[in-house]
Amino acid sequence: MKYMNKEEFEKANMFGTGVPNEMFAQYFIGDSFLNPLTKPGEAPVFLANVTFELGCRNNWHIHHAESGGGQMLICTAGEGWYQEEGKEAVSLHEGSFIYIPPEVKHWHGAKADSWFSHIALEIPGENTQNEWLEPVSDEEFSKL
Repeated sequence: MKYMNKEEFEKANMFGTGVPNEMFAQYFIGDSFLNPLTKPGEAPVFLANVTFELGCRNNWHIHHAESGGGQMLICTAGEGWYQEEGKEAVSLHEGSFIYIPPEVKHWHGAKADSWFSHIALEIPGENTQNEWLEPVSDEEFSKL
């Protein structure tokens, strides 16, 4: 379901918007918010609800790992996009699930006309790290 109105979106965003995602703001076009659901070191996986304002998206990026690694997205409110390099973008909505294997260049974020949130689950692995790449251009995004 699309949510243009933030107050209506907040009613559906069951895991909470959290705080401005300032630590990673340089890798996003638009405003994003982060609500950690687990504390690093206290659980075997890191889970966070990531919220995107209308049209917000992250840069192209890759989750590197020598073994294991990758990410899973569980979409919880609003509508968004996920795209792997060289493939068509996938429309996301409440209940959508995306598995992102390590070493796959991709991006994800909100549709231009909806707030969006997903739970991000970082898959444990050896020597994991994110490589942040170029932004998704406005021209590229407007074609979706």
